Amino acid sequence: MKAIMVMFDTLNRHFLPNYGCDWIHAPNFERLSHKTVTFDNAWVGSMPCMPARRDLHTGRLGFLHRSWGPIEPFDDSLPEILKNNGVHTHLVTDHYHYFEEGGANYHTRYSTWEFNRGQEWDPWKGEVKDPEKPEFYPGAERQKNRQNWVNRKYMDKPEKQSIANTFDHGLEFMRTNSEEDNWFLQIETFDPHEPYFTHEKHKSLYPHEYEGKHIDWPEYRPVNETDRKAIEHVRYEYAADLSLCDEHLGRVLDLMDELNLWEDTMLIVCTDHGFLLSEHDWWGKNRMPLYNEIAHIPLFMWDPRCEIKEERRQSMVQFIDFSPTLLEYFEIEPPSNMMGKSLKGTLFSDTPVRETALFGVFGGQVNITDGRWMYMRGPVTPKNTPLFQYTLMPTHLAHTFDVEELQDIQLQEPFSFTKGCRTMKIASGPVHDSIQHVFGTLLFDLENDYEQSTPVEDESAEQRMKDLLVTEMRRCEAPQEQFQRLGLQ
Repeated sequence: MKAIMVMFDTLNRHFLPNYGCDWIHAPNFERLSHKTVTFDNAWVGSMPCMPARRDLHTGRLGFLHRSWGPIEPFDDSLPEILKNNGVHTHLVTDHYHYFEEGGANYHTRYSTWEFNRGQEWDPWKGEVKDPEKPEFYPGAERQKNRQNWVNRKYMDKPEKQSIANTFDHGLEFMRTNSEEDNWFLQIETFDPHEPYFTHEKHKSLYPHEYEGKHIDWPEYRPVNETDRKAIEHVRYEYAADLSLCDEHLGRVLDLMDELNLWEDTMLIVCTDHGFLLSEHDWWGKNRMPLYNEIAHIPLFMWDPRCEIKEERRQSMVQFIDFSPTLLEYFEIEPPSNMMGKSLKGTLFSDTPVRETALFGVFGGQVNITDGRWMYMRGPVTPKNTPLFQYTLMPTHLAHTFDVEELQDIQLQEPFSFTKGCRTMKIASGPVHDSIQHVFGTLLFDLENDYEQSTPVEDESAEQRMKDLLVTEMRRCEAPQEQFQRLGLQ
């Protein structure tokens, strides 16, 4: 058996024709729905990038215990388990966070891997002289990043972009190994993550009237643009990036057709999370509540054992379910620490595997949905304390913890998933890029208000969701101070 996972970063399901968008140019995503099963009720887990990938490896939620960081010594790892059971695992990616200190030991779990340079502010090409830059839209600080403008010079054609190289190498692996058995290929691209760097080939798919200053990299902040054309322009820039992704997805589908891989190869097309593109008057993720545009994700699957396609599934599934799904497919028993469930039954006959989805960002609101209600529980104290990180790998996104953070390390007795290891217990300072705690607690009725335009007050529904939240947090072995922080004691 063989399996391919195509993972995009920041793929907003509300921009896909598969989920009702009627203006986006994404013919290969439309084609994908004819080749696979489309899931209508898929949700994120831990956010953002590397916390999500830790969930993917371990099949369990990590955001209640620590923020951004590497695979821990006690963590189970999907590609490593496959590798140790005779399945060749290959990662092809341009997601440069794998190669910073906060993610530097994920790729080593695969049998082989390839990295394509140049996304965002990846420290790739070295130029001492400042690059030429356009005149920027006011307040667009991220897009002024010097390294990003150095990198763009070396990707002056669509075929030179890092996403193109990533899919080139993924297709090379498929061709080389199409006649072989027992392999898992993960093709993972940073696109359509911001900045929305595309060329005229994809920009021209969305003609519009904006002639203002450069803006293709929104800050994570409230929408304060007074020019509606500027807002529309950013959404079109995202759409162009999505169409770029669509083109390369089509290359995978073409090669699966050519090599007839549909007969013996599972295909999963997914993302780690979505993004707000002016909805709820916000740009970005993390800093605001994880509204449906962020947390409700697209998912497509093909399993050659059942050959079901052009169908939809309504049962609730979650990012942590991918690991046990792939292990079951390769006939490997998942470790007992995995909280996710195999989606075989859901794929075959829409059999439910869970009643709720728990998700969040470390130190932010803790969220739970049962499909009808969305409950976003915020902290009860203005300082969002107490809050501790539990780790043996004290790193943030791009660097180790500062020595000041390590002056008062405590030792925590083992959790069941740490396999007898005690971890460091480190008081957490301000959480990177998150001010979710200022929004308090919110309850939404998704059945009558999917857009989450108006929080509701319903004591009965809130109590029910609060009870479900406590149950799931306990199942995750959430530290006691998380209950204290959220006023759930």
